Amino acid sequence: MDARVILLLGLEALFALWLLYRSDLLNTAPRLVFSILLLLAAFTLRALCLDYQTLDYKDFLSHWVAFYRENGGFRSFSYPLGNYNIPYMYFLCLFSYLPISDLYLIKLLSIFFDVLLAYASMRLLRTVKQSETALFACFFMILFLPTVILNGALWGQCDSIYVALAVLAVAFAMEDRPILSVLYFTLSFGFKLQAVFMLPILLVFWFQKRMKIWHFLLFPVFYVILVLPAVALGKPFLETLTLYASQTGSIGDGLNYNSPSIFAIFWHPQNTEAAASLGIAGAFTWLAFLLLFAFFRRDRMNGRAILALLLLMAVGIPFLLPHMHDRYFFPADVLSVIFAFAFACPICLVVTPLTQFASLLGYHAYLKMRYLLYMNHGSRALIGVIVIAFAGLLWETRAPDPDEKQKSEIQP
Repeated sequence: MDARVILLLGLEALFALWLLYRSDLLNTAPRLVFSILLLLAAFTLRALCLDYQTLDYKDFLSHWVAFYRENGGFRSFSYPLGNYNIPYMYFLCLFSYLPISDLYLIKLLSIFFDVLLAYASMRLLRTVKQSETALFACFFMILFLPTVILNGALWGQCDSIYVALAVLAVAFAMEDRPILSVLYFTLSFGFKLQAVFMLPILLVFWFQKRMKIWHFLLFPVFYVILVLPAVALGKPFLETLTLYASQTGSIGDGLNYNSPSIFAIFWHPQNTEAAASLGIAGAFTWLAFLLLFAFFRRDRMNGRAILALLLLMAVGIPFLLPHMHDRYFFPADVLSVIFAFAFACPICLVVTPLTQFASLLGYHAYLKMRYLLYMNHGSRALIGVIVIAFAGLLWETRAPDPDEKQKSEIQP
């Protein structure tokens, strides 16, 4: 491995340490030492993964970087290439200029966002829980989460990018900073369409009058700004704006792609087209139900209830949709950790291992090209996550006890 790669990895570890310092979590010598040791372990694990090449890298990512390198870098950006959205392609094009192997650069980019993801998760947790121990543990739980390590450092995927940005967006909304929230959700959506699994949570803040309609109108403005560099480099404006619409035909017509969705339970429906339509209708119905629930209980939707609702979206929507892939529960993996720390009851702690179990079955199927267990076991685990998260939502939004309410009203 190139010494420059080790240096860049070390700088990312220092960035993680700086974020902990800025968050006032390194206020004791033992915690500082413990943080350094944990970061050494987290980044050593990632370093051991860097040389691994998946088929996604061999068949797609490496060819895209090579195309840019051989055709003038950004001068060739106008050519139709790949099925990733514009912001990620900016990075691949930039990598074509650098003397370091693009395999390492792609993974180092994802690892940087692993760190930002840990910080974002900690920041979101801080909106509902002030315990320094819990915040510290949440940061490192995300860094050591198996799917987070495997996704970027081994697989070379970019899910940590859009999820880190989306989690930060929710944190900003909870902190009553709506413009930043919309900006970060726009960036998240700009990197990956799957941000829509979390995006509807902003409607809850609108229900509570913490966001206004004009805040939502900033979304297309920010998105246009995001793609303008590509247009300046020669990409057709309308085609660039509607890239996701043109990508829908590339997701495949299979009902399931190593995903622990409901279609892993029902493998062979008689009519796959009808089953897909039913799944889409089910996902929209689930989302409508959650939003109606939040609307009618908007006065009781506190921070923990919003986290439970967000987890229910991130699990339930891809669980019901057809054509889902093995990595589409990555947001749920992360949110399950935040949920567990926020609620901190024994049964709520189960959601993280259940979600990891479900996701790792899909990861194993792709990375090893064989099933460890049938994916329907993962689907049943996610049903358990949905039940627990919904119970948490019901608990947080329950009607106040009349006696307690009366006592609080008469207190001076």
